[in-house]
Amino acid sequence: MDSIETKLREEAARLLTEGKADVVVGYEAGTLPLTVAPSFATTPEEAGRLVWNAACGQNLAKYVHDLLAAHRESQKRVKPEDRRKKVVGVVAPGCATRSVAIHLNEKQYARDEVVVLGVPCEGVIDRRKLLAAAGGEELLEGSLNGDSVRVATAAGAREVLLQDVLAASCVTCRMNNPVLVDVMLGPEAPARQAEREYDEVDAFETLPAEERWAFFEKEMAKCMRCYACRNACPSCYCRQCFLEQSQPQWIGIGEDRSDVQNFQLMRMYHMAGRCVDCGSCSAVCPMGVDLHKFLKKLDKDAFTMFGHRAGASADEPAPLSTAREDDPEEFIFNP
Repeated sequence: MDSIETKLREEAARLLTEGKADVVVGYEAGTLPLTVAPSFATTPEEAGRLVWNAACGQNLAKYVHDLLAAHRESQKRVKPEDRRKKVVGVVAPGCATRSVAIHLNEKQYARDEVVVLGVPCEGVIDRRKLLAAAGGEELLEGSLNGDSVRVATAAGAREVLLQDVLAASCVTCRMNNPVLVDVMLGPEAPARQAEREYDEVDAFETLPAEERWAFFEKEMAKCMRCYACRNACPSCYCRQCFLEQSQPQWIGIGEDRSDVQNFQLMRMYHMAGRCVDCGSCSAVCPMGVDLHKFLKKLDKDAFTMFGHRAGASADEPAPLSTAREDDPEEFIFNP
């Protein structure tokens, strides 16, 4: 990991020195043990802050889109002869590169506006699992030691296996290496054996409809509509979200239970064939809503019905973005 981090800093500094990127979006050490924060390096010196480890879970493709969209908007106020292109570098494991591929497929920016610094990924920490493994105590210290995580609390120190505190999306990840890359920062990580990728969804599908709906209601009752899931999602980039629309008004602004459910349902269906299962939405949810199960169901449907994996290629649109004359549409008549 140290060699990857060293090469990351060197490559980021090189891109900034040579003017091949205006900013490199990566991770830097957070203020709490075993946390990181997004980092926006614009000078070679700032590139020295970049880190890469199992705490780097947020999908940074979100910032690539936002930076380039803000730049394009700002250029509208500049004389045509003075307008300039902005290039964003991004540190990206497999899921983030899939989000970049989706952005490219959906014409959100051009390929030459992004430089992908690909990193191999062996999974990232689920903060909730880590805290549970620490007995629910506040972490005073923490360190990564190969395949284990050492944490210290007021009650003492303990060591847990990294495998036991991995995010759910990492446990079932089939694309832990970049799918498109400009600079690869290390050897590819071993491919995960995810034959049982949809076990959780399969088990959920066997439940009676009443039980499935009851589970949905229970989970959505936790939601306080902070919109952190939407704001962290790299596939949620509409200039005006349906949530903010008033003509027509899709969702009320109150605390009505049906409004909460409709918000989550509509956002999830917008993710059909576009969710890369990066887990960013689940990670930022302050209420612990089980978003992963519902999104994984949509992922399974896209794969089993259309053979589609979101972001696997920048040339393959999402199933709901295309149509084929020879589509048998059997699933419509045999759900």
